[in-house]
Amino acid sequence: MLQLKTAKSTQVQGGFSLMEALVAIVVMTLGILGILGMQMRTLTDTQGGVRRAQAIRFIEDLGERLENSPDALNNLDAYKVALTDALPTDTSDCCSSAACTPSALAACDIRLWRLRVDQTLPGAKMAVFTPQGGPRQLGVLIGWNENRYNQNGQSFSASDVSTLIAPLSVSGTDSNGAAVSCPANFTCHLQYIQPTQRCTPGDVAGTLYCPN
Repeated sequence: MLQLKTAKSTQVQGGFSLMEALVAIVVMTLGILGILGMQMRTLTDTQGGVRRAQAIRFIEDLGERLENSPDALNNLDAYKVALTDALPTDTSDCCSSAACTPSALAACDIRLWRLRVDQTLPGAKMAVFTPQGGPRQLGVLIGWNENRYNQNGQSFSASDVSTLIAPLSVSGTDSNGAAVSCPANFTCHLQYIQPTQRCTPGDVAGTLYCPN
């Protein structure tokens, strides 16, 4: 009888060891899936941060172009862009000829700037406008489309995307009182830049004096 009890005890103990191993495998699998989910979320957040940094740098680049223009303040209208404007197709360099007026330089600068933004940010949309109450300013809104996936690797639904970016929506108001808003399902960055006047009108009409 004593030997029988010992055998039963050994069998029961072996069963518990197998159950513990299965539980450990399940817990480890859940842990790995959790780590992978965190990694995917971190990668998504990092990607969003990189694109926002790129948008900020593009706005700074436009500000530098304005600073290098000899007469930016008198040609602000040449920099204006609407979200619905078609992307330019001309990729030639700015002012390759000997003579280049400030208005021609402005038109070429904004054209090349838009092409660079479009090539860098996915599905980029841009708006450049004079804000209400700020005629000596330019508002610059850049939007881009981010790929978003849920924990199962599937694309977010339209309602999921709207809920996610709702707190991040930005908008401005142009000089005519019209709203300049981030397009639906886009992530946007809005910033205002202050154009500077590098040159002053000269003695002869149409000439500019640009000190070194």
